Formats: sequence, C-alpha cells, structure tokens
Amino acid sequence: MRKGLHNICDEKIFEDIFKRYAKDLKRYIFFKTQDIKLTEDLLQETFIKLWDNCDNVSYGKVKSYLYTVATNLFLNHKKHEKVVRKFQSRPFNSVTNETPEFKLIEQEFLSKIEITIASLPAKDREVFLLNRLEKKKYKEIALMLQISIKTVEKRMHNALLVMKKEIGNV
Repeated sequence: MRKGLHNICDEKIFEDIFKRYAKDLKRYIFFKTQDIKLTEDLLQETFIKLWDNCDNVSYGKVKSYLYTVATNLFLNHKKHEKVVRKFQSRPFNSVTNETPEFKLIEQEFLSKIEITIASLPAKDREVFLLNRLEKKKYKEIALMLQISIKTVEKRMHNALLVMKKEIGNV
C-alpha cells in the first residue's frame, strides 16, 4: 500500500474522511434501519472497521469501502434479528430429545467457539467470519478487503488452524 499524501491511518486524514462522509452515510444507514440508535451504532462500527483496516484501504476507495461495510453490518444485524425471532417463536417448553446434560455441553461448546473466534487475530477473524457466517467466497472477500485471493486463503488457513487446535475439526 502506498504511503503518502492520503494515508488513512493518519488521524487528521481519518478525521477529514469522517467529516466528509459521516453525515451522508448516517442518512443511508437510517434509510435502511429506520432506527436512530441502531443507525448510530452501525455508523460507529463502520468507522471502527475503517480505522482497523486503514492500512488496507486506499484513499480513493474509502467511500465505497464505507458503504460496503455499512451495508454488510446492516445485513448481519438483520440476520441476527431473524435468528432471534425464530428462537423466540419456539414454544418455551417445547419437548425435545435433548437431555439437560446435552444442552449444557452444547452451550459450553458454543461458548468455546465464540471465545476462540474472538481470540483470532483481527484480519484472520474477519476473513473467517466473512466466509463461514456471511458465506462469502474467497474472491468476494478479496475484492471487499482489497487483498489478494492468496492472502484470503492464508488468513483462512491460519484461522482454521487455530480453530482446529482449540476446538477440533470445525
């Protein structure tokens, strides 16, 4: 990545980017969410992702990156809401063949997965989540993050090695 006149990692440049795009991006997100609190959360998270990836985003692609990240965060939020609604719509005392011990083991396993994912290096975690949760193909991830497919493959490989070591086959 070319360091120079428009290095996004420079706090002044980043602040200028925020001032330039935040207002319109906030309108865009609000149009999708119709919820001001959620809009502000997604806007903040979008700029956090930009800051976390400032070395990987060229100045000329900042606007596209911001809108792509905001859209993906919104879609992830919608997926999460759908899962919550589906879970809440299940009868509370539904009869299952699962024993309390099984449910406890399952809960512990899911907790271990979450902790392991959270412990991954940020770049590896991002690629892992985009591939495994958002079902993005390596090529899509490479375009989105503006990295090579080989870099995506390497980050995914690293993430899977950690997951396998900590949890077993994923």
